[in-house]
Amino acid sequence: HRSDSNIARNRYRHPVGTLSFLGIQDGMTVMEIWPGAGWYTEILAPVLRGKGQFVAATWDVDVPDQPEYRYRLQMDLLDKFSAEPEIYDQVAIVPFSPPQSPSLGDAGSMDAVLTFRNTHGWVGSGLAPSIFAEFARVLKPGGVLGVVQHRADPGSDPAETAGRGYVSEETVIALAREAGLYLEARSEVNANPADSKDYENGVWSLPPGLSMCRDLEGEDEMASCQEKFRKIGESDRMTLRFRKPLG
Repeated sequence: HRSDSNIARNRYRHPVGTLSFLGIQDGMTVMEIWPGAGWYTEILAPVLRGKGQFVAATWDVDVPDQPEYRYRLQMDLLDKFSAEPEIYDQVAIVPFSPPQSPSLGDAGSMDAVLTFRNTHGWVGSGLAPSIFAEFARVLKPGGVLGVVQHRADPGSDPAETAGRGYVSEETVIALAREAGLYLEARSEVNANPADSKDYENGVWSLPPGLSMCRDLEGEDEMASCQEKFRKIGESDRMTLRFRKPLG
């Protein structure tokens, strides 16, 4: 059920290694925050179907004046769910567009909350502290918060890097700690030392977006640009596992 283009990104996104590190297992109730086009949803939904519960915390389309792409991607995701009930019929959906729609559900209801490549947006908007606090609230005692995020250099200013799609590990760790979670482990499964992080269009210059190449005139120039960024690959990402204390 996964497209060839999504499968091709396994080499960059390492889903087996990532989910294994985060401790995702049968029988868990797992929430993915803002699935977007559903790259990880295509993996998580069938893995947990009948052997746990997958919850998609999607944009709340009843909240007005959000970026247009949110409504479009949300409709596409719901169409995907409807078209393949043998995969997605057991997916639970929670609308989540803070600050207007800020709740992820009942307190202590999730074994794991996962967020992939979203945190820069929350840091840039100033919503990150309240969102991480909501993650902590909805997690069961002993539950896991898994964060995969484009990684800025240590010591960098999040006010400068978030707009380019990157935040530092210490920024994310501080957000989680302020919410009452502790860092249990970190993994380099999604690291990419070839990512220089200094592109004019930020992280979106890299695959799959290749935004630096879109407006070039001439097929040769565009092909050369795309080859350059494809050689780098997708971004350098942190992969962090936080846990909610039992007590």
